[in-house]
Amino acid sequence: MPEPSDHAAPRHVLTPSSLNRLVRDLLGDALPQVWIEGELSNVAKPASGHLYFTLKDSGAQVRCAMFKMKAAALRFRPADGMQVLLRAKVGLYEPRGEFQLVAEYMEPAGEGALQREFEQLKARLDAEGLFDPARKRTLPAYARRIGVITSATGAAVRDVLSVLARRWPLADVDVLPVPVQGREAPPAIVAMLKKASASARYDVLLLTRGGGSLEDLWAFNEEAVARAIHASAVPVVSAVGHEIDFSIADFVADLRAPTPSAAAELLVPDAVAVGRHLRQLQQRLATLLQRRLQAQSQRVDHLLARLQAQRPQARLQRDRERLQHLRLRLASVLREAQQQRRARLDRLHARLLAQHPRTRLPLLTRRLNEQQLRLHRAIAQILERRQTTLRHAGHALHAVSPLATLERGYAILFDADGQVLRSVQGVEPGNALRARLVDGELGLRVEARGPAKSRG
Repeated sequence: MPEPSDHAAPRHVLTPSSLNRLVRDLLGDALPQVWIEGELSNVAKPASGHLYFTLKDSGAQVRCAMFKMKAAALRFRPADGMQVLLRAKVGLYEPRGEFQLVAEYMEPAGEGALQREFEQLKARLDAEGLFDPARKRTLPAYARRIGVITSATGAAVRDVLSVLARRWPLADVDVLPVPVQGREAPPAIVAMLKKASASARYDVLLLTRGGGSLEDLWAFNEEAVARAIHASAVPVVSAVGHEIDFSIADFVADLRAPTPSAAAELLVPDAVAVGRHLRQLQQRLATLLQRRLQAQSQRVDHLLARLQAQRPQARLQRDRERLQHLRLRLASVLREAQQQRRARLDRLHARLLAQHPRTRLPLLTRRLNEQQLRLHRAIAQILERRQTTLRHAGHALHAVSPLATLERGYAILFDADGQVLRSVQGVEPGNALRARLVDGELGLRVEARGPAKSRG
């Protein structure tokens, strides 16, 4: 090949580092961010907290990395074979010159991922019995102290307090403030539920917030919140979102209300209606007492008239005769009962003598000796059969063992990462290898690579 002339354009020589940096910048400028869907494989999460995996389809694959801060925010656990949707930056890992994606967001592929997560958790908790109607408790008819777990600044708490003050001003209401949206909401709600339950101050707890999207309401779909509601020693009412919204908290709670205002109406009675009912009861009680007094007065008058018409001495004599008759009947019944008990005691004594150990011991001893003999024979037969099976299995296992192959003079090669070599592809001269023989290992270094040579 002829050398370039002196008049040719000057050469622009790159180093591998500068070339990789140039390619990285070109990829970043051309594809600053992409959405990509595929199947996960080779998922690994080392101690650093970063997430490494391969995204593939039927025709290709690409290496991916998700750094610790982004990986910690995932709502699911990535696993091999899972179909996912990524938002990622396209780049190049310069030290190795490898094309890769740096993932910033990942979710299960397809629409309704949050809804599927909701349904999976709902089914699992339902199978554990957390939604069982039999464990739900009845709310107190007249709650004296109510704890409202919600945002202190939301519209829901204003609606709840307004309804409670209007319907039942006798109740003491405490607002227990927590965030109701975002990553900090679930642990705060769990902590407040535990604290309120342990305080033994409240007759009932209301867990509530206003409406929003499924993502906005997600704090009430967390497993930790559901288990805290289930563990509460105090009845819990859940009112999350609008009437059409359902959360995991609604299913676990002792009562679900369609809205915060409706929950407040379910928690306490209507003071106006209770007052009207009390006045009706008071009127009925006064009427009933008047009737009872009149009836008792008439009865006293009637008894006085009967007492005057009858001689008390004659009635006392009849009562004495009746008492004597009853005494005679009682003595007869007691004698008969005593005779029946004595006869039953004699029968039980005879049965006890028949079951005496001196009678049953020889028979039981013979049966025990026979059973021990049968047991020893059965154990000996089982041991013999299993020893035979074990010998056969040992011979079969040794026949397919890699160690048997090594004994015939073969070796197993491993690359520097400890992976078994099955092909010369990917092995370059100068690479360090290890060879496993039947009696130990050898360190090797590749000097050349070529095609397999025929023995013929």
